[in-house]
Amino acid sequence: MTMYPLVSAFSDLRQSSTVAARQLAGAGVPVFACVPGGKRPLLGSRGFLDATTDRAQIGAWWRRVPDANLAIPTGRVSGVVVVDIDVHGVNGFDAFHTARAVGLLPRPSVVVRTPSGGMHLYYPARQSIEQRSWQAARAGIDFRGDGGYIITPPSRVRVDGVLRAYEAVELHADATTPVDAARLRNFLDPKPLERTRTLRPVWSRGGGVERIAAWVGTLVEGERNRGLFWAACRLAEQGLAPANALDVLRSPAEALGLSEREVVTTVRSAYRTVRPAPARSASMAGSSRRDPQRAAPDGRRL
Repeated sequence: MTMYPLVSAFSDLRQSSTVAARQLAGAGVPVFACVPGGKRPLLGSRGFLDATTDRAQIGAWWRRVPDANLAIPTGRVSGVVVVDIDVHGVNGFDAFHTARAVGLLPRPSVVVRTPSGGMHLYYPARQSIEQRSWQAARAGIDFRGDGGYIITPPSRVRVDGVLRAYEAVELHADATTPVDAARLRNFLDPKPLERTRTLRPVWSRGGGVERIAAWVGTLVEGERNRGLFWAACRLAEQGLAPANALDVLRSPAEALGLSEREVVTTVRSAYRTVRPAPARSASMAGSSRRDPQRAAPDGRRL
């Protein structure tokens, strides 16, 4: 899908929500109305399930509520997905800069500044696959895809008692690269790693590290970031210094197609995640040390 209709609709911030709604609908992008100053669909509607390109219905909504906010469903139905960077609780801009640095966030077609100070990045949806909406709460980033919706400019919502507008601050009609939502989610919010216990220890200062590096080299598309994160966590648990872990993992990871920045960021994230237990006496450690073997994310043993 070309993003030109969306870019064109957001290009004039002086226009009303009604005009923007009709312009989007005329270009085939379904819309619906939300309550003035808020994000909830109008009373009596089914929200994005009622989204339409019918000009008569759109006119009826805004005649009934002239200052209604404008929203579009996200995903394949509209051809648009949105990466939502939040600033409530967790500052999502930290994760945004990291994800962009490793190439997981290509240039968006539209950048919208939200009333709360966050940011919405608009990308073309992938029509060949379903991309469901998700949240990476710890990173402060949400993804609005199939089954979701987004409030668009020139809508306004109330923040701290003041009505503030959504503003399109960047427009790039020629930006057509979609975002890989699954890969972005795995990077921002890796799934918990399975942990199993065994009766025999398998790690050693030399062989274990080499086997981890060799295993990283066997990863395939879709498991590269998560597998690299898992491997770095295991090296951190072994007590290997971060710089040494980078030396061990860089070559096999880059051979898989990961960039150097992506490798560095993932390894650093793994080392921040691992929190070694406080040191204890040799006698206590000998009686209660846990077996350090772990199951790989794909269930394979090292």
